[in-house]
Amino acid sequence: MELQETVITRAIVETFMKKLSDSTELDVAVVGGGPAGLVAAQRLALSGKKVALFEKKLSIGGGMWGGGMLFNEIVVQEEGKAILDEYGIRTSLYEQGYYTADAVESVTTLCSAACRAGAKIFNCMTVEDVVIRDNKICGLVINWTPVEMAGLHVDPLTISAKFIVDATGHDTEVLKVICRKSGVKLFTETGSILGERSMWAEKAERLTLSNTKEVFNNVYVAGMSANATFGGPRMGPIFGGMLLSGKKVAEMIIAEG
Repeated sequence: MELQETVITRAIVETFMKKLSDSTELDVAVVGGGPAGLVAAQRLALSGKKVALFEKKLSIGGGMWGGGMLFNEIVVQEEGKAILDEYGIRTSLYEQGYYTADAVESVTTLCSAACRAGAKIFNCMTVEDVVIRDNKICGLVINWTPVEMAGLHVDPLTISAKFIVDATGHDTEVLKVICRKSGVKLFTETGSILGERSMWAEKAERLTLSNTKEVFNNVYVAGMSANATFGGPRMGPIFGGMLLSGKKVAEMIIAEG
């Protein structure tokens, strides 16, 4: 068979357009493709929810790729290891309570599991605004990340979602848009984003779970976004809290029906 370049082009364009069109009305939109977002997307999709994940970068995986200071190994505690075990990700005991895993194996396996569960992943897409009706967030306004980077004036497109998960990490990108443009009060002590605190791994891992919750009507935070929203510290290259947070937020949304 002689390959035709135009057939290759049509295959990509038509298949992608169908994927995007099918994702304009969602049960859950997850923003941020780090470990918390990937675990949440996979578990939500397995439960039967229609899920899409939007990641502004070309690569999926958030901070997990780089391990610690580009040493591409990660650390998890016992509870985090249990999540990695579910995915078949190999771990090695370093000393009691501390396990290491290959960062590349971890990211690629989590991403594959989310895709195979039925979640649609869109990379290089930025959330630049939200749709708000009756004091509830009911959609996202999206555009290509290169459009934002180039400073081009290009109008975005919109998707609807019953629930939004901000899993954008330190930057809490969705919440910042909500606060800046909608003038609403979040479900925090001050009604706004409290901001993350300095490194404290033990406290951060614990608070990541307790801070994983609904932060505004239909909007949840997970992973480092949860700590940045509610004033918790960062934890560095230990990822158990991220994985468990993704699991928790999925369970919370599933329980909503």
